[in-house]
Amino acid sequence: MTETEGGKKPARVVVADDQTVVREGIVMLLGLLPGVEVVGAAGDGEEAVRLVGELAPDVVLMDLRMPRCDGVEATRRIRAQYPATQVVVLTTYADDESLFPALRAGARGYLTKDAGGDEIVRAVHSVLSGDAGLSPSVQRRLLERLSQPETAAAPAPGEALDGLTARETEVLVLIADGLSNQEIARRLHVSTATVKTHINNLFAKTGLKDRAQAVRYAYSKGLVQPPTG
Repeated sequence: MTETEGGKKPARVVVADDQTVVREGIVMLLGLLPGVEVVGAAGDGEEAVRLVGELAPDVVLMDLRMPRCDGVEATRRIRAQYPATQVVVLTTYADDESLFPALRAGARGYLTKDAGGDEIVRAVHSVLSGDAGLSPSVQRRLLERLSQPETAAAPAPGEALDGLTARETEVLVLIADGLSNQEIARRLHVSTATVKTHINNLFAKTGLKDRAQAVRYAYSKGLVQPPTG
């Protein structure tokens, strides 16, 4: 391990992305820049959590949509089990349904994949200094969201409802849309076992017994709208 200018050791980073070309590209890019040292690379959230346990990195650069265990769930597990490791999301998506669940799960930074190498390094060091590592577009979206007046509207998918997590609410909406477990797994890029776990959890939290009750519950809470015409 080499030291950066000023005698500081580089930040130890794990890169998590399910696309091999993207993952290897990020690793190669960071290898050319001072201030960071890539110590591991993961192809999904499960592997990312395992590598954090083995390598104790300073920061994980986390993609969101990955198989087996997505980035939001992996972030939640890392922050709960290994609080010394920070998470910076590095994803294609900057929509509310991706941004806010990731931040609620404990991510301290959020960048889109059009970020340059220098911006990634700045975000890594920002979160290690206790600051937020957010891209300008994400900062603007947060400010816009905070400036919106609060309403009494029904919770949108991704927002807390009766103790459900963002992903459990998302699964509930997809059940109401008529998707099977296999279809939900493909839509969310997770395993069917993960989908079943989310369903069991949301049933336990809401007292629901079957999918028919789940559909009625979703409609009653305004999570989905009945078809018109």
